Amino acid sequence: MKIISWNLLHRDGAALADVERLVHEQQPDVLLMQEVTTAFEALPRLVGGHYAQTPLPGRRHGLAAWTREAMTRTPGIVHLPSGAVVHRICQIVDLGGFSAANVHLSQGQLLNRRQLRHVADHLPLHAAILGDYNLVGPPMLAGFQDVGPRQNTHRMSDLVPLRLDRCLTRGLICLKADVLDRGSSDHRPIMVELVRASEVRRPPPMPRLFGQWAGDTARAWSSKRDLVRPKRFSRSSG
Repeated sequence: MKIISWNLLHRDGAALADVERLVHEQQPDVLLMQEVTTAFEALPRLVGGHYAQTPLPGRRHGLAAWTREAMTRTPGIVHLPSGAVVHRICQIVDLGGFSAANVHLSQGQLLNRRQLRHVADHLPLHAAILGDYNLVGPPMLAGFQDVGPRQNTHRMSDLVPLRLDRCLTRGLICLKADVLDRGSSDHRPIMVELVRASEVRRPPPMPRLFGQWAGDTARAWSSKRDLVRPKRFSRSSG
């Protein structure tokens, strides 16, 4: 399943036309967005699919999920441990084989890691957490793997490059990961292709013919040694 996550930058960032172009060019199955305003509610009329948006408490922007296929249920909302200014939430989308959490975490490095643990507690065994982590350094989330692209996704004050946009997974395998053009936003979208670990085909076991050949070869060499082994003669007394 191809999933893209993008922080749009709600004030002067990506416009509806930018997101429309991204969907047409990349053909994702799922698009998770952060800092989304009500202007993007028109997205399904432009590209089809299904759309669900939830604002952050007391803010004009929030989280949104677009899916190509119909969602099995309305995305769940989890309220996260909050900082002094912004109250954060998480949007959990049931994708059938696994769930994807859409997050925009706080900037405090202890707080955003606590928020990650809170999100993980609300996810099933097979799950992914994507979004703007606002996190520097390792996430330190037990049971999850950081499978997102390793390139920087944000440039703070147009000077300091940072890898803020991440993808952590549990029970999934990432087949591909990349960063895309940021357009008018200050974040670059990240793209991952995920499958459940049980869906990955394992290589077939080695045929027994090899074992039989190895055994026959060993026996042949053993017989050859017996043929060329010199015989011992005992010295007779005379």
